[in-house]
Amino acid sequence: MIPRIPHNDFGVLTPPTLGDWEPALTVTVVIPAHDRQETLDLTLAALSAQSYPGHLMDVVVVDDGSATPLSLPEIVPARTKLVSSPPGGWGRAWAVQAGIDVATGEVVFVLDADMVPHRRHVEAQLRWHHLAPYVVALGWIDFTGPGPLPSPEEVVGALAAGSEERLFPLAAHRHDWAEQIIGDHDGLRAAPSSLATRIHVGATVSYPAALLRSVGGMDTSLVLAEDTELGYRLTQGGAVFVPDPESRAWHVGLPTAMRDHRALKRYNDPYVADRVPYRRYLRMDAGRQWLVPYVEATVPATSCEDATVPASSYEDVRATVDSLLAGSLPDVRVTVTGPWELLTPDRRAPLADPHLDLRLIHASFDHDPRVHLAPPAHDPHAGPGRAPFRLSVPPGWVVAEDTVERLVAHLEEHDSGSLCVALEETAQGVTIARLDRTAALARADLVRAPGDRLDDLVDELFGLEWVDGETWGFRRRPAVYPPRRRPPSEVAVLKAEHEKEVARYRKRVAALRAELAQARREAGKHGRDAARWREKAEAWRREAVRLAGERNRTVIRRAVRRVRDLAFPGD
Repeated sequence: MIPRIPHNDFGVLTPPTLGDWEPALTVTVVIPAHDRQETLDLTLAALSAQSYPGHLMDVVVVDDGSATPLSLPEIVPARTKLVSSPPGGWGRAWAVQAGIDVATGEVVFVLDADMVPHRRHVEAQLRWHHLAPYVVALGWIDFTGPGPLPSPEEVVGALAAGSEERLFPLAAHRHDWAEQIIGDHDGLRAAPSSLATRIHVGATVSYPAALLRSVGGMDTSLVLAEDTELGYRLTQGGAVFVPDPESRAWHVGLPTAMRDHRALKRYNDPYVADRVPYRRYLRMDAGRQWLVPYVEATVPATSCEDATVPASSYEDVRATVDSLLAGSLPDVRVTVTGPWELLTPDRRAPLADPHLDLRLIHASFDHDPRVHLAPPAHDPHAGPGRAPFRLSVPPGWVVAEDTVERLVAHLEEHDSGSLCVALEETAQGVTIARLDRTAALARADLVRAPGDRLDDLVDELFGLEWVDGETWGFRRRPAVYPPRRRPPSEVAVLKAEHEKEVARYRKRVAALRAELAQARREAGKHGRDAARWREKAEAWRREAVRLAGERNRTVIRRAVRRVRDLAFPGD
């Protein structure tokens, strides 16, 4: 049975003591290298003296277009080969992927060509892979200070004697930010899903080969930022990140991130913003669209039981999609699923088309870049996904402006796996909308055994919660949809005319009221016949009624009632 690790709490695993266990997994160490012959020789020398069994380990060095082609030195692991990056690309990600493509090990161990690992470096990481097939193990890095480099023979001798600590002078710099995150979150065991991925550093890291390939391997379009992007996709694939302080290695010199952090961040930010939705501070620009959305919403256009039968009308689907796109969280992409292949160009009676509603849905969203039209999914909660959150909403239900933003914030606050939103209960069952964390679905799928319910696993690993739809802003669509509105220009003209008429009526009513008040004063002063003034007041009232009849305005109706009350008090 595959161990079930909740969140990133790998504390449920008990790793064996180094040197006191029997490894079984094969591992391929991939070393991307560009003009690094001197440090590469040290890396290979250290790998030749590893405690991990040599018959389980092979090494692939990938020459990434070095000015002077690299060569293998005398001291190398028994099964080491040198390959060149294939044509068509360049850079570290390209070279690493070339190594992944030829790797045969059950575990892929990526090690930079300026790293000198301690004797138990590989063993320390590989012990975690023997415990769970979705662990990504990370090494612990010390940076060397200035000084002459040792020879490969000296490296091998130091590893054999257990004196690796004295190979290099220790630099004052460390991975302070990564070590602080690890320390602040109980060795990363208490880190939320959106944070664990941040400490993925590719200089020394090992992956289950199947998991690495399932998420697509390296993004070879990137030069720099490739580790950040891969760490994000591994999270969505269900990975658990384990930093192991006993997997120590020297980094010869300081990396670019420490030498010129500001320039590196300036370069990386546009690429990371486009691909890693967790970096919300990089997505503050209103109106922007990104390669990977924060929320992937799905609205089915057909019945789950029969994909050829419309689930509801064109109006239902359009209202739901429109409300999702109009929310306060713009970083949302909507997928409308349906059997679009049925919409053939053959001659038909347009208004009697059996697929009329499906055709109208297609026409509404076919050219909207935020809406994708896709075939019905066999299981909408299964399979790989790139967005960190998936939202499914049944057609005919609309959301308030802040509904999606609030739901995601709630899931993030509790680092939960799923929110099931109860919309209504009928004789056919409960209609629900649902927000899922992609990483939770992927983890549940990784550990799923025959007979296991996905929701039970999500609840066990991340937590599943039921909430009420009305409280979160879900409601039925308006009876008339899409709403019929006059053009803005016509509305402005009508509004101006209305305001002029209302002003004229108000002026006339005010004059009537003033004349009536004057008449009352005269009647009281001279004691004239009250019936005469009542007759005159009635004439004024009729005129006000006539004015109101020209334009049925609320303000005129109120004025008429006021005149009547003044003229006939007590009636």
